[in-house]
Amino acid sequence: MTHRPVRSWLVAAGLLAGIVILSITALGMGDYPLNPAEVLVALTGGGGFDSTVVLQWRLPRITAAVVFGTALALSGALFQTLTRNPLGSPDIIGFSTGAYTGVLLATVGLGGATVAGGAIGTSLGALIGGLGTALIVYLLAYRDGIQGFRLIVVGIGITAALHAVNSWILLRAQSETAMGAAIWGAGSLGLTSWSAVLPAIGIVLAVTPLLLLAVRPLRQLELGDDVAASHGVRVEPTRLAILGIGVLLTALVTAATGPIAFVALAAPQIARLLARSPGIPLVNSALMGALVLLGSDLIAQQALAQPIPVGMVTVVLGGGYLAALLAYQARKD
Repeated sequence: MTHRPVRSWLVAAGLLAGIVILSITALGMGDYPLNPAEVLVALTGGGGFDSTVVLQWRLPRITAAVVFGTALALSGALFQTLTRNPLGSPDIIGFSTGAYTGVLLATVGLGGATVAGGAIGTSLGALIGGLGTALIVYLLAYRDGIQGFRLIVVGIGITAALHAVNSWILLRAQSETAMGAAIWGAGSLGLTSWSAVLPAIGIVLAVTPLLLLAVRPLRQLELGDDVAASHGVRVEPTRLAILGIGVLLTALVTAATGPIAFVALAAPQIARLLARSPGIPLVNSALMGALVLLGSDLIAQQALAQPIPVGMVTVVLGGGYLAALLAYQARKD
């Protein structure tokens, strides 16, 4: 048992090293290539035009990938721990889709305003849509308490319904608005700037104390509702509060970049497998989410002749992971 914390910290150190290496690599790639030494000099502000390229043009996107990947992975870790199911993820249960619905309604309601990360209308729309979807799923799944499997099944059904609603909204919107919303809905970091990243960092930092407060009751809920209640945990209010934190993290990313699928699903599970932990390690999940989204964005920018939205890459990678997960569970059963 004593080797598990050591292994967990070693995994965290390896993930952090991978994030640093990928970040330096990404900062040096593009139409104006830089080697690692030039990137490090530019980061100190002493590289002239190199510093402008690195600090103003590329670093916001790298920072966004790290922050948003962290937020998505933490959200997925919260939901998977609550449901005690590897499919418990905001993009599977429908919270990401609900946040997207909220943004579409806010965009169309504002007369075809441009969808842009950090805008007050889209942020509020994403938050209201995500929280509203979470409340609907919770109420429909509640039967003398919440069971993880029932929550997931109801969430999948709500997701399908919301996809139909989103399609209807796009069909009813003006062509320019619909085109912009559809492109944004693929999930992209292409228009990221410091004005979008800095508020997101602030919100993540503001949510961090709430996450720390939620760790102990979350671990109690992992033992089962009856055990948690015997230890003084108010089960349903605590579950609702943790769901709210997860939805807030998901809505933050959706408002800024559009829905980015499968990071929340895959990152916590991969982190748990690497750490060989009986639960879902939050720190390693956060680092894995940052690494996955950063690597996916690097592929989206450089792997093909033309850059593509990072959401398309995560869908491909996540779809493969989900197929492998289902195959593994089928063999295990």
